[in-house]
Amino acid sequence: RVILPMNNQIRIMVTATDVIHSWTIPSMGVKVDANPGRLNQTNFFINRPGIYYGQCSEICGANHSFMPILIESIPL
Repeated sequence: RVILPMNNQIRIMVTATDVIHSWTIPSMGVKVDANPGRLNQTNFFINRPGIYYGQCSEICGANHSFMPILIESIPL
């Protein structure tokens, strides 16, 4: 669970240590690949409070289905 302020530009930086992953939150239109040895980033803006669910969208091994993502957006 990651708690983020709404009405702010957010920058997420991702990498991986094992295989390629893909950090995805479909309802926000956010997707960024996490590659071993590389640092990738994406920016997004959350304009309403709520809970947003995501997942790894790159088949990455036996524990692929156990990689949930949860973003909670709160007003400051």
